[in-house]
Amino acid sequence: MSNLLSIDDLKDDLENIISWAITFKQDSEVAPEFTPLDGLTIASIYEKPSTRTRVSFEVGINKLGGNPLTLLKGDIQLGKSETVADTAQVLSRYISAITYRCFAHSDVNELANNSSVPVINALSDKHHPCQAAADLMTIKEKFADLKGVKIAWVGDGNNVLHDLMLAGAILGCDIHWAVPKGYEPDDDVVERAQEIADESGSILLQTHDPVEAVTDADVIYTDVFVSMGEENLSDKMDNFDGFQVNDELVSHAKEEYIFMHCLPAHRGEEVSDSVIDSSNSVVFDQAENRMWAQMSILTYLVDRQAWDTYAELLEYD
Repeated sequence: MSNLLSIDDLKDDLENIISWAITFKQDSEVAPEFTPLDGLTIASIYEKPSTRTRVSFEVGINKLGGNPLTLLKGDIQLGKSETVADTAQVLSRYISAITYRCFAHSDVNELANNSSVPVINALSDKHHPCQAAADLMTIKEKFADLKGVKIAWVGDGNNVLHDLMLAGAILGCDIHWAVPKGYEPDDDVVERAQEIADESGSILLQTHDPVEAVTDADVIYTDVFVSMGEENLSDKMDNFDGFQVNDELVSHAKEEYIFMHCLPAHRGEEVSDSVIDSSNSVVFDQAENRMWAQMSILTYLVDRQAWDTYAELLEYD
């Protein structure tokens, strides 16, 4: 049994997981009859509200023949009258996998450590692996060869950046990130990404200058400056002056660059309307690809034999 707590947990098969998802998305013949989750129930726990995560998991599980069981924060005793460990053991008796959208990464670790079924991190304060899988899937749809593709991140050194740099390094992309001083990504994640980059040949570069990061970029990516749960940090916005992705900033990228955002976007803050609504924007492709990438991940973790069977059918190995 395997879990997905950060995207490097899938390091050895990430490229094939993404290729599987792209082909499955385009497959109108085999895919509708492919139901590896038939008769299985997948529980999804949400401590935070969600649009893309909840809908993409529920619809994707249905498409794979499974039964999605959504558990909102107020529906269960998790963290109130029951520990995370006890919740993991109870749910393991009923269902075939658990997805968990939480605040503290330590909680999803504890859930995984006490579960006898696969656990998927659907977002924590440190990692967002399902987003990274969808992101690299979207980039691969635009750039068939990912080696040397330059991804520029502009904004906070947050959970989305953590898994983006890990996934990019695994697949050979160059990752340049521009963050304000004091908002750098966690050192331990950067060290893990650098170890992977040393193997793959990726170039990782941190800067505090957005122009330096986006110059000649193939991909420009940003996220909200104030994340869910940080709304009381009103003075945080002042530190991101000059980090908005707008027409002036993207003029330094390659002409055919693509713009990415994991959504929801705070238009007029981290990105201008003119950029997010431009022909370069692929933000809604990203949103759709959350479902396809997660379907590949779920099949991979829950029924590896079925995943391998479909992969062999499509001449993946």
